[in-house]
Amino acid sequence: MKIICIEEHTIDLPVVEAARPATLAEAPYMADWGARVKDRPDSFGDRLPHLQDPLSAVGLARDMGAGRIAEMDKHGIDMQVVSYSSPLQLAPKEQAAQLARDANDRLAAASRANPSRLAGFATLPWQHPEAAAAELERSVKELGFVGTLIVGRPGETFLDDPRYEPVLAKLNELQVPIYVHPGFPLPQVREPYYGGLEKEVSARLSLFGWGWHHEAGIQVIRMLLAGVFERFPQLRVISGHWGEMVPFYLQRMDDMLPPEVTGLSRTISQTYRDHVYVTPSGMLNVPHFEFVHKVVGADRMIYAIDYPYLTMTGARAFLEQLNISQEDKEKIAYRNAEELLRL
Repeated sequence: MKIICIEEHTIDLPVVEAARPATLAEAPYMADWGARVKDRPDSFGDRLPHLQDPLSAVGLARDMGAGRIAEMDKHGIDMQVVSYSSPLQLAPKEQAAQLARDANDRLAAASRANPSRLAGFATLPWQHPEAAAAELERSVKELGFVGTLIVGRPGETFLDDPRYEPVLAKLNELQVPIYVHPGFPLPQVREPYYGGLEKEVSARLSLFGWGWHHEAGIQVIRMLLAGVFERFPQLRVISGHWGEMVPFYLQRMDDMLPPEVTGLSRTISQTYRDHVYVTPSGMLNVPHFEFVHKVVGADRMIYAIDYPYLTMTGARAFLEQLNISQEDKEKIAYRNAEELLRL
């Protein structure tokens, strides 16, 4: 069975350097991850993906050639859709458009070197929505990218802000998806919500332990409630980590925010199922899978491991051993990705 994973990352050093000052200002606690405890995936005796320490992950992320392909072969992964894990929108505004163009050109070159194994999501200069829409179109039509991925918020507000409608309109026109990846919590909420704890604990809780999943989930919920999908009926969103908590509260939101309240033509859960695809992002936990499979359905699930921030350990075995039909396994493993991304 073919397996396509679509939340797999690389880094672009010019983007990292350009965004570093704003990143340090917005999330200085990033440096506290790994300051006291080093993540050692090999120390676990199970066969599941585990967190890599930051230095190891960055080293693996930079490899877009033989090393990455060898790791994919080792773990039975046929294809990766690769994206940048740095928030380009934190780079200086005057540099953003050129940084995006250059980074996308480099990712496209790496994909062309292994076209049957690697595809790409574009990074966009969200500081300039019109330029971002133009770069999206170039990336899709000229570079062959299959959509875009955003790391966190596009700016100080979320994707439902009217200023970003040029990009959403272009996504709708091109009929390619946006992967809403987690990012740093809003600085205004970070300290009261996640501060006051030991530094390593606080950093992890702020980020991949809880905070940025909540942030990414809120972004999708706001898109739902703001009527984004009514204005852009061809828009599709991909949400990782089992939907960043949202599927577990769809029924609650239906009950508390019915169409009479929202003014929308559909319930929140129906809109979600019509427009949002969910991936595990390496959280290979059977109860989570079973819930999302039941609530969202196999037609809206795509596979992802979050390499190299997580190892690919057990990725194929988890999917093969699920107690579901072969048809559903194939939808999740590759068919949905091929259809949505036109691979």
